Amino acid sequence: MGNPLSNPPSNPLGERFKESPSQTAGPYVHIGCTPNFLGIEGVYPEDLGTRMITGNPDGERITIKGRVIDGAGNALKDALIEVWQADAAGKFAGRGGAEGFAGWGRSPGDMTTGEFTFETVKPGRVPAPDGRPQAPHVTFWIVARGINLGLHTRMYFADEEAANAEDPILTRIEHQSRVPTLLAKKEGGAYRFDIHLQGENETIFFDI
Repeated sequence: MGNPLSNPPSNPLGERFKESPSQTAGPYVHIGCTPNFLGIEGVYPEDLGTRMITGNPDGERITIKGRVIDGAGNALKDALIEVWQADAAGKFAGRGGAEGFAGWGRSPGDMTTGEFTFETVKPGRVPAPDGRPQAPHVTFWIVARGINLGLHTRMYFADEEAANAEDPILTRIEHQSRVPTLLAKKEGGAYRFDIHLQGENETIFFDI
């Protein structure tokens, strides 16, 4: 099958459509997604995704903190991060997941330091499509000015050595020396996960 862009669709008049240019997230993503964070009140009682824990689900309560860092080593102060994860039993919201746990969160990051924070539960192991158990992980999606397409990555836990060693994703990474870019370590009571967009410590991103 050829490249679909090599034969763009035509309209009823027979004129060829052109591919639209890519757009970055721009300065308005926070206005639409986190208005309360910017002081725009009355849109939502609270910004969507602010609280992942809405009740009393089972599982270990954890905090995830980090920054999105550019190639020059500077923290982005306009990034928006979303996360998805399973509950402590390895089940997702809407698919048998625990009551009182959304499994999804959104954080705009501190406008001074760029640090994002998520209060959540440590996820359980989720089966891969072939049935093998995946190591506990959290999926991240990152947007910011200068990023044309949202970036996807995963955060694994450095203290889950046995599970990480048999994870079907981690074990498929060709350059194993880069696996640590996906591992969060416990620092000061929170798991630290800094996302590097470029440079020597560039985080592994997934094309999904």
